[in-house]
Amino acid sequence: MSALEVAAFVAMLLAAYLVGSIPFGVLVGKLFYHVDVREHGSGNVGTTNVFRVLGKKAGVVVLVCDMLKGFVPAFIAASFFNPWLAIFIAAAPVVGHMYSVFLKGRGGKGVATGAGVVLALVPLAFGIILVVWVLLILTTRYVSLASLVATLLVPVFVFAFGDPLPYEIAAVLVTVVIFWAHRGNIRRLIAGNENRVRLPWSRDHSALAGGGGS
Repeated sequence: MSALEVAAFVAMLLAAYLVGSIPFGVLVGKLFYHVDVREHGSGNVGTTNVFRVLGKKAGVVVLVCDMLKGFVPAFIAASFFNPWLAIFIAAAPVVGHMYSVFLKGRGGKGVATGAGVVLALVPLAFGIILVVWVLLILTTRYVSLASLVATLLVPVFVFAFGDPLPYEIAAVLVTVVIFWAHRGNIRRLIAGNENRVRLPWSRDHSALAGGGGS
C-alpha cells in the first residue's frame, strides 16, 4: 500500500468510528423531547429503548439513523477498499455505536448499526434475515431473541453465499461481540423473565423488551 492509500484507510476508519459513535437516541431525545433516554426504561441509547421511552415516531427516526451510520461507511468501504481493509471500516461504526467516544465509552448493543452494515455488504442475506426477525417478533414478542437469532444468521448466510473470507471472519467476530452485549438479555431469556414487546393489536400492555434490539 502506498502512503496515500494508508492515509485514506486510516482516515476512513476513524471517520466510520466517529459516525458510529453519534448517539442518535440521545440527540433525538434531548433536542425534540427534552428527555435523556439514558435516564428512562432500560437506560440504553438504542432503538428499542427509544421506542419505549419516546414512542414510535422517535423510534423509527433513530432506527433509520442508526442503520445509516452502519450502511454508509460499509458501502463506501466495499466500493473503494479491498475486503481485508473494508471489514475494519465496516466494523468501526458498530464499535462506535457500542463504545461511543461521545458517551465516554458507553453506547447501544449494535444491532441496528450492524443491520446497516449487513445491508451494505450482503443485501440478499439482509432481506432474508429481516423476514426472520419480523416473524420472531410477531410470534414470540421478544425483541432480544429476534435480534440474537438475526445476528446468528449473519455468519450462516455469509458462509452459505460464499462471500469473501474477510467477510466470513468479520461476521463471526461481530456476532460474538453482539452476543456478549446481550448477555443480560440471554440470562433473562433463560430464566423466563425477559419482557415482551407490546404489539399494536395485543391486549398485553407490558413495556417493550429490555434493551434487546438496539
